[in-house]
Amino acid sequence: LSARENRDIVGGSMEDADFINRILHRDKRAIVLFYRTYQPKLTRFIRSKVASREDGEEILQDTLFAFLEALRDFNGKSNLQTFLFSICHHKIIDFYRRKKFKHLVFSQAPQVEGFVSPLLNPEEELDVVLLKEKIHRVMASLVPQYRRMLLLKYFEGVSVEDIAEKFAITFKSAESKLFRARRAFVEAFLSI
Repeated sequence: LSARENRDIVGGSMEDADFINRILHRDKRAIVLFYRTYQPKLTRFIRSKVASREDGEEILQDTLFAFLEALRDFNGKSNLQTFLFSICHHKIIDFYRRKKFKHLVFSQAPQVEGFVSPLLNPEEELDVVLLKEKIHRVMASLVPQYRRMLLLKYFEGVSVEDIAEKFAITFKSAESKLFRARRAFVEAFLSI
């Protein structure tokens, strides 16, 4: 990246709309510039809120992924950095909700933690037996491939790479199918 490009984005002279357009069109220079500009800022922000370096890294990755998912809907009501840090702030809140939820429920049902905890409000009174029954109903409602992938990932702790190998698909395809499986689980969980 040129020194001018770095100054433009850091100094804010590059229009957010132009920068977003470049990212959406997979301009590698814009993506690298985005990462180099915002990754250190996000890391410092997250570390000021979360003690664990490993948890901080996970929140950073979740933030970046959510940002890219939400980027097409960015309406320019705030600047890009405000939009990004708002997403990060929500990811940190989600992290603490999951942490509190783990304490309440998952000591009794640890195998469901990975994909259920983001769905529930930790302030709610939870009946663990009913929760387990609901999870079983939701899993039974999923297509077999999604059910198997979720079981492998969240109940057996199999890595995405190993899941890809088991299904004879690429790593990227396994990630995509797991994303769709989690989304199908969430939709079913919320509708039951």
